[in-house]
Amino acid sequence: MNLKIITHEKIVFEGEVDELVIHTTGGLIGILKDHIPITTPLEIGVTKAKINDKFKYFATMGGVFQFKDNNAVILTDVCEDGSDIDVARANAAKERAEARLAEQNAELDTQRAQAALARALARLQAALNQ
Repeated sequence: MNLKIITHEKIVFEGEVDELVIHTTGGLIGILKDHIPITTPLEIGVTKAKINDKFKYFATMGGVFQFKDNNAVILTDVCEDGSDIDVARANAAKERAEARLAEQNAELDTQRAQAALARALARLQAALNQ
């Protein structure tokens, strides 16, 4: 079957694959040749394509999957070929995210934003009432 992964910028992949595993909003789905037609939204996740007994992995950031007549199409805003991903950068991003999530005072940023807004409104009100 043919797989085409398309973003707004380019065609990330186009070629024959033997099997697909996609991460949909309803869970993981495996697609083989002659699968029934399907259109489904995708979650952020990994798309796995089997090509000649080897797997190729793509980081797919949501989108839509369509399969019909042995043609699979993924339309997504962002997709990266696993072999092109900078692992060190990805690990750094993971560590930053974990650190933010581990903070005890999760409302601190919201409170700061509310305080800044209140200060700005007070300044505007004072300036307009001159």
